[in-house]
Amino acid sequence: MEDWRNGGFGLYLHWPFCASKCPYCDFNSHVAAEIDQSRWQRAYLSEIARVGALTPGRVLNTVFFGGGTPSLMAPELVAAILETVRNTWTCANDLEVTLEANPGSAEAGRFRGYHDAGVTRLSMGLQALNDADLKRLGRLHTVAEARAAFDIARGTFDRVSFDLIYARQDQTLADWRAELSEALTRAVDHLSLYQLTIEDGTAFGARHAAGGLRGLPDDDLGADLYALTQELCDAAGMPGYEVSNHARPGAESRHNLIYWRGGDYAGVGPGAHGRLTLNGQRFATDTPKGPSDWLNQVERTGSGDREVSALPLSDQAAEYLMMSLRLAEGSDLNRFAALGGAIKSSVINDLCDLGLITQTPGHLKTTAAGRIVLNGVLRELLAG
Repeated sequence: MEDWRNGGFGLYLHWPFCASKCPYCDFNSHVAAEIDQSRWQRAYLSEIARVGALTPGRVLNTVFFGGGTPSLMAPELVAAILETVRNTWTCANDLEVTLEANPGSAEAGRFRGYHDAGVTRLSMGLQALNDADLKRLGRLHTVAEARAAFDIARGTFDRVSFDLIYARQDQTLADWRAELSEALTRAVDHLSLYQLTIEDGTAFGARHAAGGLRGLPDDDLGADLYALTQELCDAAGMPGYEVSNHARPGAESRHNLIYWRGGDYAGVGPGAHGRLTLNGQRFATDTPKGPSDWLNQVERTGSGDREVSALPLSDQAAEYLMMSLRLAEGSDLNRFAALGGAIKSSVINDLCDLGLITQTPGHLKTTAAGRIVLNGVLRELLAG
């Protein structure tokens, strides 16, 4: 059995446009005055047909519309894409179709159209539950708009997730306790809770380098905020199944699990990455980041891929370990070994003694303490 089948097969579609660029965001997002959605539709459908010809006979488990802000897409565009998806692959009976959305009133007005088009799960970018911090984060919506949009989503979709960012400027443990407690009373089945990180190439990155962004938490407070997050979510029945993601049992994001479990996924759209196993060889794919560059390339050449690179087994093994150890369920060491991976027993024993990982026959996973310092744990394992 090819290794990717342990994780499944998904389709990621990137919509690169936003109404504005958030200062913390390093995703591939762009602001455009006009968008020819019919032209984009032709390009997406062409790419789906091309990838479908490469992957005949597969069962598609998930579709994910990411961005950017996919809730700026016309529902008719989403419907046309999903119709083509269903005509291209055999779809799982429980096909999960997620669309990311901002909670502005204009986007909320499209929710019913997305549902009717075939979207089964909405992921909302609330980011904060107070207006001062929303403004600091560059968000265009207010808390009142977010609550109203969430109520519409909850009445439209069976599955709703939303994102919050914590470890914000001047945020205390008491502040976050109150905010997360409110979020948990509203949560349907899934929360994505991210610590604010300052990335190079963003407005926040430039501001921080210039001595701005005062009031960011130090490492100790950041660790305390993370620990509080786990405590509150566990008590609410939404444990962390991944470093930053929490869900009621059975409500995990199946699309993201494909990434973390080492499945195959096709990446369509500007800046989209993919992993595809073709004729027994796994390939990494990526696409041009610029929206016009990608669109013109698809129209000119019939392919949106910028690069298709064969992945050696050693890279596949390292990638599987890095992704799967993000999960509470951990890594299957038999899969890791089948990909040519090996870790010195002395390294594993040292990390176990430090309380950062646990090992059972054929399985390795991080402890709660290990997930806080996951990057360090991975460096030790991969070096060993």
